Amino acid sequence: MNAISDNIQKINANINKVIRGQAKAIRKLLAAFAAGGHVLLDDFPGTGKTTLAKTIARSIDANFKRIQFTPDLLPSDILGVSVFDPKANLFNFHKGPIFTNILLADEINRASPRTQSALLEAMAENQVTIDGELRPLEELFFVIATQNPLEFRGTYPLPEAQMDRFAMRFSLGYLSPEEEVLVLSDQKKSHPICELKPSVSKQEVINIKEKVKEIRISDEIKRYIVDIVRATRTSSGVQLGASPRASISLMKTSQALALFDGYEFVIPEHIQELAVSIIAHRIVMEPQARFSGRTAEVVVEEILKMIPVPA
Repeated sequence: MNAISDNIQKINANINKVIRGQAKAIRKLLAAFAAGGHVLLDDFPGTGKTTLAKTIARSIDANFKRIQFTPDLLPSDILGVSVFDPKANLFNFHKGPIFTNILLADEINRASPRTQSALLEAMAENQVTIDGELRPLEELFFVIATQNPLEFRGTYPLPEAQMDRFAMRFSLGYLSPEEEVLVLSDQKKSHPICELKPSVSKQEVINIKEKVKEIRISDEIKRYIVDIVRATRTSSGVQLGASPRASISLMKTSQALALFDGYEFVIPEHIQELAVSIIAHRIVMEPQARFSGRTAEVVVEEILKMIPVPA
């Protein structure tokens, strides 16, 4: 247990060498990563979304690929394509960037919905179907997607099915003046990410993911999770509540956060810390509620105050 927790802290310390003032965001990112979920970073340009994704990739001795999503990007640019070899008289498959360990889908909402959907099967089932053939992905497969707000030009909203595949969505936000000064100091000569070295191996990360499954979670905590998620389906202003996939994500990610904190079991505080980031993006608000300023985040926060906490 101690060795596994130490490895998580090594990754955390490595990321904090580059990313300033984002301790909470890094906790969430590592919890999703250890739980086998995928993350959507949703924030304004220049807040460090891409840097955070590249930093976690460099902290692990694993394969990393980046896809810059643009309006002309095609599904085959992500999955790969079969090319005919006239000499051998057969098709050879050339793997796309999705065949990697850590995939950065940068500015995912700049691509068309058709191209966005190319990630659905990969994120849900760790496999892709190309030319009728099922191709498994790597055992360690983690997608970090970034997107800018929809008010920006040339962006497409992610469909509900795509949003539901992300275990977690959160924003980084702007730094305090003091932290921003430290960022300037860090990059006076070169970017600190250039000197970053892997802190753990790919096998050590797989061991972390296996250990997460052993973290105990009581029936009372499971019911607490289900009660929170079910409450979204009947809340005022909600058109479509969170699915059971949200309950599963909240359970697994809370187990990972417990491991991050050195616990052998999940406590209610882990659920409360993650609930908004895991549930809110799966909720569809009624138009009238949106126009009045009521958000999915507010709905989840109200539910957390309303549902009794297990003793």
